[in-house]
Amino acid sequence: MALYNFKKIMVVPSAKDFIDLTLSKTQRKTPTVIHKHYQIHRIRQFYMRKVKYTQQNYHDRLTQIITDFPKLDDIHPFYADLMNVLYDKDHYKLALGQINIAKNLVDNVAKDYVRLMKYGDSLYRCKQLKRAALGRMCTIIKRQKQSLEYLEQVRQHLSRLPTIDPNTRTLLLCGYPNVGKSSFINKVTRADVEVQPYAFTTKSLFVGHMDYKYLRWQVVDTPGILDHPLEERNTIEMQAITALAHLRAAVLYVMDISEQCGHSLEEQLELFKNIKPLFANKPLIIVANKCDVKRISELSEENQKMFADLEADGFPVTETSTLTEEGVIQVKTEACDRLLAHRVETKMKGNKVNDILNRLHLALPAKRDNKERPPFIPEGALQRKNRMEVDAPKRKREKDLEMELGDDYVLDLQKYWDLVNPSEKYDKIPEIWEGHNIADYIDPDIMKKLKQLEEEEQLRQAAGEYDSDSESEDEEMAGIRQLAQQIREKKRLKVLESKEKDTQGPRMPRTAKKVQRKKLEKEMSDLGLDMTDKNEAHYVTQARRSRSVTRKRKREESEPPTSVARSRSSSRTPRDVSGLRDAKMVKKTKTMMKKAQRKMNRLGRKGEGDRHVFDLKPKHLFSGKRKSGSTQRR
Repeated sequence: MALYNFKKIMVVPSAKDFIDLTLSKTQRKTPTVIHKHYQIHRIRQFYMRKVKYTQQNYHDRLTQIITDFPKLDDIHPFYADLMNVLYDKDHYKLALGQINIAKNLVDNVAKDYVRLMKYGDSLYRCKQLKRAALGRMCTIIKRQKQSLEYLEQVRQHLSRLPTIDPNTRTLLLCGYPNVGKSSFINKVTRADVEVQPYAFTTKSLFVGHMDYKYLRWQVVDTPGILDHPLEERNTIEMQAITALAHLRAAVLYVMDISEQCGHSLEEQLELFKNIKPLFANKPLIIVANKCDVKRISELSEENQKMFADLEADGFPVTETSTLTEEGVIQVKTEACDRLLAHRVETKMKGNKVNDILNRLHLALPAKRDNKERPPFIPEGALQRKNRMEVDAPKRKREKDLEMELGDDYVLDLQKYWDLVNPSEKYDKIPEIWEGHNIADYIDPDIMKKLKQLEEEEQLRQAAGEYDSDSESEDEEMAGIRQLAQQIREKKRLKVLESKEKDTQGPRMPRTAKKVQRKKLEKEMSDLGLDMTDKNEAHYVTQARRSRSVTRKRKREESEPPTSVARSRSSSRTPRDVSGLRDAKMVKKTKTMMKKAQRKMNRLGRKGEGDRHVFDLKPKHLFSGKRKSGSTQRR
């Protein structure tokens, strides 16, 4: 379980927001109106209340900030050093100290002005004292602008820090940048740390969790460390140093034997020697990573001797590859076992063990005779145990077969069918259509019979059985053929005749303008034609006809109206009878309309068309300030 929860720290407002929040709360929660009949002691009390309320608001909020932030002297040294590396211990303490001083100054200002207000002899003087008190308080808060901004940044960063329990079982990964630490934590836990082919991809501590022997373990991935003096290390590297110094963990020092990280094995060994004091009293395993590229046996003799010396000093060296996952589980298991043994050994050296051992008694029964009595294990239990053996050869699954055969693999599920007669596994399944087996209607010899029929047909054609005999036709058939020929000929002539007949006639284009008769006759006379006595000519009669068609028809006089109510134009049907057949249908329609309206009339709801005079001055908004109480009077 985590010791600290930095996510619960209250948000630190900026100086401007701080002032706005406090003054608006004072305005909302205290009385705002002084009436004429108030005596001077009541006026003093009115303004004193405002000053005290503002002071209490500032005091509570500043106290909350001071108590929420962790005190470096009270928290675990790991977190204290980590905060010193990330935020600078002096700056952090100074900011909290400034907030504490501001809180005391606000309290003193309020106390002084409340004392002065007791001697206020008029409303104006009391009001000015209140104004001065609130102004000085706000000025004090305004001066804390930088401290508040810094603390808000610290709060945001703290809330994003991983939750690391310094006392629980921990595996700690360290080494040069880009040697495969983040890939290892991604393999053994469910963490998702970014992995990139460049140095310092990991810029802060990352935590993943895993289970081993029914216990919860945390794996911490640290940023890469370079080989230079402690005072020259930057913030990123110092986080790793802090974790190594304070966490009681099994350390996995990761080395890149392929040297793809950009650092030779000699440099990696030199860094190991430099930070070796940090590994004191901690189980240590050297992880030779990237063995899929190069193995220790493929290195030069000097480098092989280097790893042999490390093993001789008691540091186990394990080859791993996070790409092929070779050796990853072995390293995890060995590191966890070593840490568990180390923790037990540490507890045995403590004083508490003696108190517990004094209460324990280990009973060792003595043998009563020399007869051997081996334990009896039932046959069923032995079989179950054998089935649970991990090393036993596994049954090949479909996925394994697919990997082996590649493109030649074909999924065959019929081999798993559990039938009474196993030989029936690959039998054809009958197709059923409308309750009948289709196979019952298929003749197995259909193709053979079809071939025989085709051969017989060819023989008949060769013998001339299908040749028509013109002489065998009788007279009646000849007459029918002749009649059909005559009908076809007549039909063809009718089609040609209709094509020659121009039913449409010449058409005037729509864009053509009408030519006056006088103009036409004059033009024709000029050309030498005789245009006298042309009243019955075609162009004259056509013009007369078209004019009579386009002329408006005279409107027939309608009958005089029989009543005043029905004195509208007889051409327009009234709306209530429009589209209805007769009087009976009109009556039925009106009855239906009244029935549909009945429900609306019964409910009598106010609609959009109803007039309503709104109360433009509701009393509860114009009768002064509401007190904090019930709202029943509304």
